[in-house]
Amino acid sequence: MPLIPEEPQIHESAQGPRATSASSRTAPTPRPVPGPRPAAPPRPGRPGPVRPAPPVQRAPRDMAATTPGPAGPGAPSASAQVPATPQLQLIPASVEGALDAAEEAVDLLLESGRAPGEVLVITTGEPHPWATHELSFGEASYWAQHDAGDDVFYAEATKASRAASRPVVVVAVNSGDRAATATALPLAHTRAGALLIVCGDPQQINAVLGASV
Repeated sequence: MPLIPEEPQIHESAQGPRATSASSRTAPTPRPVPGPRPAAPPRPGRPGPVRPAPPVQRAPRDMAATTPGPAGPGAPSASAQVPATPQLQLIPASVEGALDAAEEAVDLLLESGRAPGEVLVITTGEPHPWATHELSFGEASYWAQHDAGDDVFYAEATKASRAASRPVVVVAVNSGDRAATATALPLAHTRAGALLIVCGDPQQINAVLGASV
């Protein structure tokens, strides 16, 4: 009887990784690309093209530079060591152009993502047209809009003491009365949480801020 040769047995090797077909791999899911920021909502004010003016930053006199040290279990945080002080920005403008400069500053704030309810505008002289219009309906209606806190609020320096603090305060020095400026700027400084923008004569503003802030 003829001998039938045995078929060689193929044993599965235990060594080396198993090859994975390229088709079985899952393709990475593409990440969504963020779209453009929505436009800022309309706000009361004077119409017209925006003419941005680069603000001149002025560091507060009482803000000292601190060097961070090693953090420890009992070490207080930096916010607990240094009180929050609003950043000061000065936009040079004449008495006649201070209100327009303040309007432009508000436009830039809203375009940069600030909510309208975060902005308070104070005038040292002639009130903003929006304030004049709203006050024609009475003080109660005027301050009700302030309390709602959902839009830019405009106030004269003589009324601003009633206004609550907001993250950003813009001051239009639209009066040549030095006493009015000396009263408005320290008040605005106490109402500003993060940023104080002052539009007016730099020499007059620096003199007032240097003496009171």
